[in-house]
Amino acid sequence: MTASTLSDPLGEGAQTLQRFKNILFVCDEQSAYELALDRVIWLATANDAAVTLVTTIDSGGATDVSKLFSVIPGLGSQEIGEAVIAVHRAKLDARAQLLRDKGILVETKLLVGTPFIEIIRQVLRGGHDLVVKGAHRAPGRRYFPGADMHLLRKCPCPIWILHSVSEPKAQRILVAVDPDPANPARDGLNRTIMELATSLARADGAKLDVMNVWRLQEEATLRHGMADISDADIDRLVADTQAKSKERLQTLVSDFAEFEDIMRVLHIKGIAGDVIPEHVAAEGIDTIVMGTLTRTGVAGLFIGNTAETILNHVGCSVLTAKAAGFESPIGPGLQEGTL
Repeated sequence: MTASTLSDPLGEGAQTLQRFKNILFVCDEQSAYELALDRVIWLATANDAAVTLVTTIDSGGATDVSKLFSVIPGLGSQEIGEAVIAVHRAKLDARAQLLRDKGILVETKLLVGTPFIEIIRQVLRGGHDLVVKGAHRAPGRRYFPGADMHLLRKCPCPIWILHSVSEPKAQRILVAVDPDPANPARDGLNRTIMELATSLARADGAKLDVMNVWRLQEEATLRHGMADISDADIDRLVADTQAKSKERLQTLVSDFAEFEDIMRVLHIKGIAGDVIPEHVAAEGIDTIVMGTLTRTGVAGLFIGNTAETILNHVGCSVLTAKAAGFESPIGPGLQEGTL
């Protein structure tokens, strides 16, 4: 499927997706960029957005590509380095031309260094509001490898990693929410991902599951005989936890009533790291929308281990957004990382 066969770009109800105006498209050889190409064309065309295409040379930290070949006897390392750069540039320009042919404003950059670090540095230098990439090619592994996980942890802007054969249109979307009005950062992030998920579902004509997984912390411990707490008291605690969680979920969802025709709300007891992957597999979910928060005092990490647990057990596309105020642990660096 090509971008020309997509439905009317974005369309009514997809205003949140229209905020992306400065897209970074990662299309190196290690990324399945073919899955993401139509999405980038679709978004850029609909939003009149600029796109920067980047590819990376993993230099092991060196900024001079020729140093990678200095150990090869009888060959000029400088000439080999220049040849490698020329090949990368030619491939990058060919991919950029596919977008230029659609009338999209395109810039290209060849980044040298540790790939995920240089991509994040380009985000910071270029002020990009969205990173789009195909999933990292990892033979024999269905899930998200370390290369993509580093980006998901540490990149300050939303990241859309395409990993589903249904692309470039989602059919079944899951947004994982955990509303908490008492926590402004979490509450704001939940609203952001709801806006993204509902906009994408409307634009793609997809069905949307809104899922909140709840539980009473340490319920099993409380039910242990040594805790000396009656089952009736524990049952009341469980019921109270469920009622409060459901009320918070209903408050969040009530602001998105216009999407009731495509939205199913699920309030499930359990552990999110177990329930969500099971639901993804059972229901054929092809796209997850989820938020990430920093741990207290630790910049650039996921909220707890829940998000990483989920992403290590699903093989679908994922769109993530950070909480307001997120600061990447990686600085913008210097321009010499770009060729």
